[in-house]
Amino acid sequence: ATTSTATAMQRVRKPTNKRSKRALDARAPKIHENPKLRLLMRGKNCSQTTLDCLRALRAMTFPNSKTFSRKHDILPFNDETPLEALAEKVDASLVAVGTHTKSKPHGIVFVRMFEHHVLEMLEFGLEKFVPASEFKGVSCRTDTKPCLSFVGSLFETSPQHARARNYFVDFFRGRVADAVNLASVDRAVCFTALSDRILVRQYRVSLKKSGSHLPLGHLDEAGPSFELVLRRVQYPSDDVLKQALKVPKQAKPKKVKNIEYTELGDKTGRVHMEKQDLGELQTRKMKGLKRKSKDAEATTEKEAPAAEGRVTRKRSREAAQA
Repeated sequence: ATTSTATAMQRVRKPTNKRSKRALDARAPKIHENPKLRLLMRGKNCSQTTLDCLRALRAMTFPNSKTFSRKHDILPFNDETPLEALAEKVDASLVAVGTHTKSKPHGIVFVRMFEHHVLEMLEFGLEKFVPASEFKGVSCRTDTKPCLSFVGSLFETSPQHARARNYFVDFFRGRVADAVNLASVDRAVCFTALSDRILVRQYRVSLKKSGSHLPLGHLDEAGPSFELVLRRVQYPSDDVLKQALKVPKQAKPKKVKNIEYTELGDKTGRVHMEKQDLGELQTRKMKGLKRKSKDAEATTEKEAPAAEGRVTRKRSREAAQA
């Protein structure tokens, strides 16, 4: 028990100066976390194709990405300890490791971390990689927030494709923003799910006149372009996943009574009113329905006999003439 306590005390870092204190404060848990850092590195054996793909992924996730230039003897599915140590060193939440073996060539292992421990892993095989330099005359900025598109029903029906979509959203979305200016969306990343692979394409978005207040979007493939074949998946346990998805009370939006939001983000409200007396309800005024006063009713009653006498005399004259 004494040895374990001493080991635990050694793991607790104490700042020795202001600079180290700021560094530890930056890594400390927060209600609103920092932008997630992507760590891209190659394992002990890594092909040139996989290395080029890792460089392309870094460009697509810039500036929230970091690469290691030298090789690391890491096999994530066999031993997670070296990977966790490197991720903790740079405070990375998402990791991509390039591997290459005879039986599994051109491999990329995507890892998601939670509290500097491996949460889940997805291994893909890289095929038909085309770098962005091959697309002549078409380029796009890589430091902007992309538009992500997922095409295919497998992203909804297949558990493996659903986990891959969840990871790719976390990996490529960039910084979190409450609102996005349409003019600043200049690139789109499209993921197409097939039965045995996922196609990844990046396009440049050009806004053109459409004759209405909404512009017409035109897509030009700008690269990189590659295909990912799913090989192995390691899912997190239910308890760890529940803990990772837990949201602090301070970060939850305050619920406002009688206000709801639709799936499209439209705001709807409900208004509660007291019971109304329909007898006092103001309606449209019409002469025919206007209620007469007592003086008017008395005058009408006096004029009624005289009017009847005039009608009788008129009828007698007509009878005499006939």
